[in-house]
Amino acid sequence: MRAVADTDVYIFALNFGGTSEEILGLGRARTIQLFISPSILEEIEEVLLRKFYWSARNIREATTAIQELAQLIHPREAIHLITEDEPDNRILECAVEANADCVITGDRHLRQLKTFRGIPIVNSREFIGAYGARDLGG
Repeated sequence: MRAVADTDVYIFALNFGGTSEEILGLGRARTIQLFISPSILEEIEEVLLRKFYWSARNIREATTAIQELAQLIHPREAIHLITEDEPDNRILECAVEANADCVITGDRHLRQLKTFRGIPIVNSREFIGAYGARDLGG
């Protein structure tokens, strides 16, 4: 299973645990393949600093750990579908470049799409539910 996790999944995993942390655990165990782009990493850094007041050192450690469990890719296609929150398009760009099987997000703009170019867009609980129901390790 090839998946792109939105910024919110990483933020929730790092600060609150729960299903988001389970998803990162699946990536760490290589049960699923997670993909991330430089733009997504930058947004994670910015949110950890601005909303959670993390230190530069802790942010660096977190982003290093993320890059150990998610493959860094560089999307070639620029997508401008979501106008209400333009950075959400970076998630779609990453998913297309990764040839992802799904996008995992809690973001309402992305969730409203339901799918993008045949890629299902699900929240963390839906993803964990699907993982429990069938083997996504392919």
